Amino acid sequence: MKKHQIRIVGGAYRRTPISVPPGDHLRPTPDRVRETLFNWLAHFWDGSFAGRRVLDLFAGTGALGFEAASRGVETAQLVEQAPAALAGLRAVQARLRSPAIRIHAGDACAFLRAQPAPSYDLVMLDPPFGAGWLQRLQPLLDRAVLPGGLLYLESEAAPEALPQEWELLRQGRAGQVHYGLIRFAATQKNMNNGGLGTP
Repeated sequence: MKKHQIRIVGGAYRRTPISVPPGDHLRPTPDRVRETLFNWLAHFWDGSFAGRRVLDLFAGTGALGFEAASRGVETAQLVEQAPAALAGLRAVQARLRSPAIRIHAGDACAFLRAQPAPSYDLVMLDPPFGAGWLQRLQPLLDRAVLPGGLLYLESEAAPEALPQEWELLRQGRAGQVHYGLIRFAATQKNMNNGGLGTP
């Protein structure tokens, strides 16, 4: 494998290479973390990705969104505004020819504000670290995530406190990256039955 290349780790497009432009502005989710995330999702979605709508904000290389498309989701919406990253996303989209993949060029907050109604089963958040993105996005997420839907979050530190309506289902760490799967706007019943660990 080339130095600036990662691969889709599972599903129909398994082993498809994704180029990573040189520099420090992109931080692709590692293979092992992606595999863990999609194992978690398979658990909570009863092993089926069919019919699921997924939003990958701050798509970067598209590793998360393309992985979702590979697993068979109905829609994998990628949002990115950096021109170099967008060019890379469109190159992979052209290679995969997946009807599920959609690419939006623009700002993450603006994309959320423009949503007419919540329609996503999962929103994946891997924003630049240390820029306060989560605080800016939090008030807007209910425009996109369906009640009881899921959030995947990568951050530079484990969350100290989550909003009351967020239920932390799973969490892990890979090097300096903390990641977790959260149920959004969980019902009280779900919150009473939640917990950490692995399925």
